[in-house]
Amino acid sequence: MALFRAALDGLIPYEPGKPEDEVQRELGLDRVVKLASNEGPWGPFPEALAALERSAGSLNRYPDGGAYHLRKALADRHGVEAEQIVTAAGADAVIGHLCVAALDSGDEVVTGWPSFISYVLDPLKLGAVPKRVPLRDHHLDLGAMLAAIGPRTKLVFIATPNNPTGTMTSRTELDAYFEHVPEHILTVLDQAYFEYIEHPDYPDGIDEYLKAGRRVLVLRTFSKIYGLAGLRVGYGVGPRDAIEGILKVRRAFDVSTQAQVAALASLDGTAELDRRSRLTAEGRVTLERTLREAGLEPAGPAVANFLFTEVGEDARPLYEALLRQGAIVRPMAAFGAPGGLRITVGTPEENAFFAEALASVRAPSA
Repeated sequence: MALFRAALDGLIPYEPGKPEDEVQRELGLDRVVKLASNEGPWGPFPEALAALERSAGSLNRYPDGGAYHLRKALADRHGVEAEQIVTAAGADAVIGHLCVAALDSGDEVVTGWPSFISYVLDPLKLGAVPKRVPLRDHHLDLGAMLAAIGPRTKLVFIATPNNPTGTMTSRTELDAYFEHVPEHILTVLDQAYFEYIEHPDYPDGIDEYLKAGRRVLVLRTFSKIYGLAGLRVGYGVGPRDAIEGILKVRRAFDVSTQAQVAALASLDGTAELDRRSRLTAEGRVTLERTLREAGLEPAGPAVANFLFTEVGEDARPLYEALLRQGAIVRPMAAFGAPGGLRITVGTPEENAFFAEALASVRAPSA
C-alpha cells in the first residue's frame, strides 16, 4: 500500500528561487534586483515597524488564534461582521484551506488559464479536477468560464487583476457573471492587488457583491502594497458558512503575532497607500515603455504592480540572460504560459536597472 495519496503522483515540489545574495555570489555580480514576485518595493509602514518593536517582547507567547483585534478592525472597515472574515498566512493560504474544506476527489473547480497557480495545484492535491478556461486577449473569459461549470463544480476562481497577465475584469462583466452563475457555486474573487487600482469600472467585491447577497469569497492581502510579504498575512471576507468551513481546517496559530500587529497598524496609512499607488502607476508606465523599446508588447491594459509579456515559445533563455545581468524576473511556464515573463514594478532605480539589463541582452525595436 502506498504511503502517499495517488493525487500527488504527478505533482512537483515547489522549487524556491535562490536568495538574492546567493545569486549575486554565484554569478559574480555587483548588484541583483528582484522583480519576480509582485512584492511591493517599499518596506512596512512606519506604524507597522513601531508595532513590531512594541510586540517583540511578547513573542514567547502563542499568537491570538482568532486574530481578534485584526478581524474586528477589518470588519469595521468593510462594514461586515467579524464572523464573515477569516485570516490566514497570506491570501494563498485561504485558497488552500477553502479547497481542503470544500473539495472531495472528483469535484471540479473552474479557473481562467493562465492564472494564479494555486487555483490549479490546491485542487489537484486533493484529487479534484481544475477546469482551465483559456484567456481571451490576456483577459478572463467569464462567459466561457460559466459554460465550463458542470454538476460537480463547486468553486470558480476569478483573479482580478489576473495574475500573471495583470488585466482586470470589469464591473459590467462581473455583474453579468453573478446574474448567471448557479446558486450552489462559491465564487472566489481574488483582489490581492485591490489597493493599486483606481479604474472607475473596477468593483469592490465586498461592497458590490458580497453585501448584495452573492455567494462570493473576496480575498485581500497585506503582502503587496502594505509591504508585509515576509510576515504572511491575508484574509477572506465571505458567507458565514464558507468562513466556518475554512475555520474547521485552518491551523489555530497560522498568523503570527508580528503579522497581526503589523497588519493592524497598517490599516490607517491612507496617505502612504496613495503615495505607493501613484509611484507604482508611474513605474508601470516606465516599464511598459522599456518593454516596447525592446520589441516586447506588455499585456494590457495592466492595472496592478506587474506586467506580463510574451517573448516567444520559451521564455527561459531571456529570463536566464536577464539573470546573468542581475535582473530577476519570473518565467511563467508554471502558470500556463511557457513563453511569458512577468516583471514586477520596482522603485525608479530598480526599474532603470531592469531597463539597462534588458537593453544589454535584447536589441531594441526598429
